Amino acid sequence: MSEKELSFEAAFARLEEILEKMNSGSVPLDESLKLYEEADKLIISCQKRLNDAERKIEILIKNRNGETALSTDNKPITQEFQPGQGK
Repeated sequence: MSEKELSFEAAFARLEEILEKMNSGSVPLDESLKLYEEADKLIISCQKRLNDAERKIEILIKNRNGETALSTDNKPITQEFQPGQGK
């Protein structure tokens, strides 16, 4: 399964697995390089998904006129995502 087919959560979990393996100190150099390359691809994929989600949230935070609500420094107002909200 490629990193694009993984959910964000599965990709993040795989990154944690890779980190644990690499930090164990028992992984041969060749395998470490392969793990590093896999982790790099997963990080890029996760970062893209997070950026996409942030843009969607910015779009959803609108004022009553239908325009994006802006802060005093003219940046879109965002809210931190908190899992479990709205349940």
